[in-house]
Amino acid sequence: MDKKVAVQPDDWLIPDWPAPAHIRACVTTSTTGASVAPFACFNLGDHVGDSPIQVQRNRADLANILGCQLTWLEQVHGNHVVHADATQTLTADASVTRKPNLACCIMSADCLPVLFTDTAGSVVAAAHAGWRSLATGVLENTAARMQVAPEDILVWLGPAIGPAVFEVGAEVRAAFVQQHPHARAAFVPSDNAERWLADIYQLARIRLAACGVQQVFGGGFCTMTDPRFYSYRRQSVTGRFASLIWILE
Repeated sequence: MDKKVAVQPDDWLIPDWPAPAHIRACVTTSTTGASVAPFACFNLGDHVGDSPIQVQRNRADLANILGCQLTWLEQVHGNHVVHADATQTLTADASVTRKPNLACCIMSADCLPVLFTDTAGSVVAAAHAGWRSLATGVLENTAARMQVAPEDILVWLGPAIGPAVFEVGAEVRAAFVQQHPHARAAFVPSDNAERWLADIYQLARIRLAACGVQQVFGGGFCTMTDPRFYSYRRQSVTGRFASLIWILE
């Protein structure tokens, strides 16, 4: 059966935030696409073992649905930010652009996707914030690369693993608390000894506030418990969904 995506599925997320009218953003889901189990259906990750043909088909469908060019990154859980480029896959965990109809894309399956724009809609960016990237400053670096005043930046936090199930070790807690002592509030003891439950949304807000970014929206999702989204912790062999933002020409 042909499972080609013809129109934008109804369950894709559209951020609820006060971005300018010419800024577009969305988050894909796993429900409709060309991939088969365990990557069913709209896997966009080309590094997870899925058929390259199916992945390229899904990516082509995504570009056709959105009507813009897509920037894909080789994400490495670092803090490097690049200018978006649709002609090649760059190694980085965030991208930024002022070019119309060029989408900054982040793939994830539990890590936090973060979308940025400014109040004038002159620039957009997207960052992949797993705990390592978050702890080493990927959000701060992305905000700085936008080259606008922090008070003019708008941020939307996309679907990530929720605080009720994001269990981490003491070293993760220490990495955040050593930099921002009030990050202690983002961790509660787990039922497992020596483990903690982390609120990645709260950690992101703390770090953004520290660099002057106060207009932060979104959050409140949980990829591990919401079947619309791929989750590495729920199923280690799985696909990746995308969070995208672009300037409409």
